[in-house]
Amino acid sequence: MQSSEIKQLIEQGITNSTARIHTEDNVHFEAIVISDEFVNKSKIQQQRMVYKSLGNLIETGDVHALHLKTYTQDMWQKTQQEAQ
Repeated sequence: MQSSEIKQLIEQGITNSTARIHTEDNVHFEAIVISDEFVNKSKIQQQRMVYKSLGNLIETGDVHALHLKTYTQDMWQKTQQEAQ
């Protein structure tokens, strides 16, 4: 599984989202997903939205592990400003 495929699935599955995907072995992935669809949703609900967009890739082993961080647009902007 390629990072670009994961990115595409997430961005198609979650309206107006931006996904940043990193992997070194194409099995273990790190993802940052930014979307206002996450507003007023718990972290668990946000993560479920991302996993739903991936379909059965976790179950089949195409994605062995996914380290996931989710942000609304406002939270992402604050995070980026704090990093500067």
